[in-house]
Amino acid sequence: MRLVNIRYLEEGSILARQVINPSGKVLLQAGVRLTASYLSRLQTMGYDILFIQDDRLEDVELHTAITAQTREVAYKTIENVCKFVEDGSESRLKVDDVRITVQRMITDLLSSSDVMDNLTEIQGFDDYTFHHSVNTTILALVLGIASGYSEQKLIELGMGVLMHDIGKIKISEVILNKKTPLTEAEFAEIMQHTSYGFDILHKNNDLSLLSAHVAFQHHEKWDGSGYPRRLKGSEIHEYGRLTAVADVYEALTSKRVYRNAIEPNEAYEYVISQANTHFEPRVIGVFKKHIAVYPSGSGILLSNGQRGNVVKQNPTFPNRPYVRVFYQNEETLCAPIDYNLADYPSIMIVASDNR
Repeated sequence: MRLVNIRYLEEGSILARQVINPSGKVLLQAGVRLTASYLSRLQTMGYDILFIQDDRLEDVELHTAITAQTREVAYKTIENVCKFVEDGSESRLKVDDVRITVQRMITDLLSSSDVMDNLTEIQGFDDYTFHHSVNTTILALVLGIASGYSEQKLIELGMGVLMHDIGKIKISEVILNKKTPLTEAEFAEIMQHTSYGFDILHKNNDLSLLSAHVAFQHHEKWDGSGYPRRLKGSEIHEYGRLTAVADVYEALTSKRVYRNAIEPNEAYEYVISQANTHFEPRVIGVFKKHIAVYPSGSGILLSNGQRGNVVKQNPTFPNRPYVRVFYQNEETLCAPIDYNLADYPSIMIVASDNR
């Protein structure tokens, strides 16, 4: 299978991975042959990349980080949490439902054979809130597992991250979805979502205070330039320091109504560059080892002019995966060439190219 920008897809292409809507329901199953009508509708809904079957890459395996069933449960859980808050019933949040959902996510991640490569999900315009909450939780749990967290710490962390943006319910959607730059007053209101979130979560005695602090601290920065309290270094709880990395990486790689997503490798390089300023260096060290720079199946362009796709991750060198190339410039090669880029230091990936 390979990842393809929908603009380059031809009618008759076969889906290799299901398309899920904002509620976690399956829109199109894997194996469906794409018609012009399907492609047009998906573009209208904001889906711009799809996993497609390709006989040349039939050995590429890409397992989901969590099962479709767990993702659906997670979407429903955060939807229910939002409804309680909107109804003014914060103190009656079904914390047990959140805990059970996070436990399911942890179980799925721990049973995965290759968590590093399981984080690419397709997304439309309308599902940012749920998509971001669930995917940021997955990323944070991956980092927590890699950091050696106990099950109890993973549950505390995951519950906080799944609800880390709950305070945005108190912010006007006009501001949240504004396509033009925010005014100073509007940005000041956006920043209040961390305090709003903490106020909502700490009212519930069944939720750990540390989980509530994830909502409060996920925009604090290692150098003290974050908000709302300009905490610095170890003044920020470890859950907040870890969630900050997951939150930014997921936000950068997600499509919004006011901007397109950036490529995973670009988001990866940005996050790495912020070590010791925005982010704790220790967390960045874990991030570098456990997040795939170029997801399997994604298209890449090499410095020698060859173009192809990532076949498999290289755990020792995350930025130098195994690739298979089919083209030299725009000419089709007589036969595909496989590279373990760790063995070819002079060949670099210079761009993503999901044609």
